[in-house]
Amino acid sequence: MSDSTVGQTKQFGKGQRTVPHHTQKAQKWYPVDDEPQPKKVRKSIQPTKLRETLQPGAVLILLAGRFRGKRVVLLKHLSEGVLLVTGPFKINGVPLRRVNHRYVIATSTKVDLKGIDEKVLEKVSEADYFTKEKKAEKKTEEAFFKQGEKPEKKKVTSARASDQKAIDSVLLANIKKEQFLGSYLSTSFSLRNGDKPHEMKW
Repeated sequence: MSDSTVGQTKQFGKGQRTVPHHTQKAQKWYPVDDEPQPKKVRKSIQPTKLRETLQPGAVLILLAGRFRGKRVVLLKHLSEGVLLVTGPFKINGVPLRRVNHRYVIATSTKVDLKGIDEKVLEKVSEADYFTKEKKAEKKTEEAFFKQGEKPEKKKVTSARASDQKAIDSVLLANIKKEQFLGSYLSTSFSLRNGDKPHEMKW
């Protein structure tokens, strides 16, 4: 390899150093739009680790969302750290729903889940069970004049209502066997001035 391709040898003080040639020149133009570059992810995706206290049948306290403060029964673990819970609905008004495991407190109280149909649980655990159907709303004269009126109540589908009854009927029968368990689930959790959550026994 010739010296012209490698570079020139120059004297720097008492020593010598080879200075490479700049063969690459700067571009005369650049694209108008920035080209998207894939993001480098260094962390490997690991399965979610749930707390040992989050076992099926445990009574949980919801800390966020529409039903925060309510006590619910844990039915099943779903993917990505999501939990399937229910009130039951007849006791505290909490229907079958999914909650994040980070926003619940697990108590030492447990409810017997024997008798619940596994097929119904598998059906409810499907990914598309809770997705809402997005209907395209057409702008008509009737919709324009109904803007100031109260919105109509959401109607629960008969299939979801039947699944709710199938699960809650078994839970209600098991809850009635234990004294004060129904009243415990019906009351909401709250803190007062002076309460210390970190010293409480759940």
